[in-house]
Amino acid sequence: DIVKDPKFILGGATRTDICQGDLGDCWLLAAIASLTLNERTLARVVPRDQNFGPDYAGIFHFQFWQYNEWLDVVIDDRLPTFNGRLVFLHSAERNEFWSALLEKAYAKLNGSYEALKGGSTVEAMEDFTGGVGEMYEVKKAPDNFYEILEKALKRCSMVGCSIDTSSAAESEAKTPFGLIKGHAYSVTGIDEVSYRGWQVQLIRIRNPWGQVEWNGPWSDNSLEWRSVSPSEQRRLSRAAQDDGEFWMKFEDFKVHFDKVEICNLTPDALDDSTAHKWEVTIHQGSWVRGSTAGGCRNFLETFWTNPQIKLHLTEKDDGQDECTFIAALMQKDRRKLKKFGAEMLTIGYSIYESPGRDGHLGKDFFRYHPSKARSKTYINLREVSNRFKLPPGDYILVPTTFEPHQEADFCLRIFSEKKAITEDLDQNVAIDLPEPINPTPSSQETEEEKLFKALFEQISGKDMEISAEELEYVLNAVLKRTKNIKFKNLSLISCRNIISLMDTNGNGKMEFNEFKVFWEKMKKWINIFLQFDFDKSGSMSSYELRSALKAAGYQLSNYLLQLIVLRYSDEQFQIDFDDFLNCLIRLENASRVFQALSVKNKEYINLNIGE
Repeated sequence: DIVKDPKFILGGATRTDICQGDLGDCWLLAAIASLTLNERTLARVVPRDQNFGPDYAGIFHFQFWQYNEWLDVVIDDRLPTFNGRLVFLHSAERNEFWSALLEKAYAKLNGSYEALKGGSTVEAMEDFTGGVGEMYEVKKAPDNFYEILEKALKRCSMVGCSIDTSSAAESEAKTPFGLIKGHAYSVTGIDEVSYRGWQVQLIRIRNPWGQVEWNGPWSDNSLEWRSVSPSEQRRLSRAAQDDGEFWMKFEDFKVHFDKVEICNLTPDALDDSTAHKWEVTIHQGSWVRGSTAGGCRNFLETFWTNPQIKLHLTEKDDGQDECTFIAALMQKDRRKLKKFGAEMLTIGYSIYESPGRDGHLGKDFFRYHPSKARSKTYINLREVSNRFKLPPGDYILVPTTFEPHQEADFCLRIFSEKKAITEDLDQNVAIDLPEPINPTPSSQETEEEKLFKALFEQISGKDMEISAEELEYVLNAVLKRTKNIKFKNLSLISCRNIISLMDTNGNGKMEFNEFKVFWEKMKKWINIFLQFDFDKSGSMSSYELRSALKAAGYQLSNYLLQLIVLRYSDEQFQIDFDDFLNCLIRLENASRVFQALSVKNKEYINLNIGE
């Protein structure tokens, strides 16, 4: 409908095929321009087995990396237009459509075109490659920064750059030199040129708008080019066209630009001449309000509840005394959730030396032990990654949001030069309950049990059995007399659950001997609850539930803990005693079923082995 003779790719997919439209996704377009510099990588994202030929059916597909897997995204060929022209990304050639279709597929991946407004170039670069990103502040870059960029481009790494803004009003403001602030550019080349007997370092930049260029020294029509031989100009593919691409002196680049983002297809250090084979391990996790969203170390009371990953560094780097690794923490699907009001969270991580014991580390460990390493900063980007060198040993990595109570899924990637073993400390489930207590004989009953017996007889009658309604009356009457407990009445549901836990003969009622056994459990659970009700308000923080359940004999995975907190905590992340009691009763019932199934499975296995 747009043109009579459409082509998918015309004369090869090149950076001139990327001209920005009305959508503020220059960060994505800068990444696409970098993608065209590597044919092999481009062919994976933009499969070549499709065109507008005789078998054309109005369907295209593209591939993107998402959190450790490649997804195939299928779209139709309907594109947003106005007066017969494409509104968003388009090629300089009016009948070439691969770039516009790629933008549509990426918009579908993220939920909408609108979701693509504003972003970081390295985010799209990683989605095109599955690589790992590193960011440099140009003003603080190392002395060999030119060599770093040269090596990055030779290794087919994708490179972007930008100029910071000091306020929202400066966004896309044009400087006197023709550069745009708060705008994403691609770095498409780096080279040296012979100029009046001197070697001058140059860098080639591309504006995804396809126009508006640098107008300083070495720009398209600058006088400097007159002193460069035609053969040198051809070698550098220099063209005096208003196509958005320009050369500039590297020293000027360092003065005018502020950030450089590099996406390495492998995480080899760019200041090292040796290529390495990297080992990669992946961890998927979640920060959930009330259970595992503890915030950064500034919030000590909840910091320890964050997910914890154990890292075993066993082999030193070749010829070194330390182990090199990159930790890359990525928050998932935030762009897709933008339409629901979600923004990029401020994220980071800390690394601690392991104390040598298994299990989730508690609050006191972090109170008295400083971190051995941490992310350079907490920042609201999709991914935070840093390179570390640490002595061999065991370490605990704690990924967090900056503020507590913020929810998101995350993906943590560990790249190591030598094999590193990682272990999620929060996936183990263990039950360690005391042996059931036998009821005391009538002749050995305590004064407390005699008082209960009298109350029991008064309510139950001669059969000494009580219903859930009667149990509710008994327990609340007793608990009201207990001075150190401040909580609401137990609910009828709790009492029904108690009877289901203790009812051994299946009549739906509780006998006095069953009650005596339960009361011993109840006293232990009350003591645990009071231990974690720090302000004696009659409720405990849901962030303390992990420790409270451990004291009761239950070690739960993060997933189970998150489900329990969602079920039993209120909007202020508080759990009252009634809900705590219900939780423990459900867990004990579940543990009995689990143990019974385990015994049956063992019997079945033994039977098969015997046969």
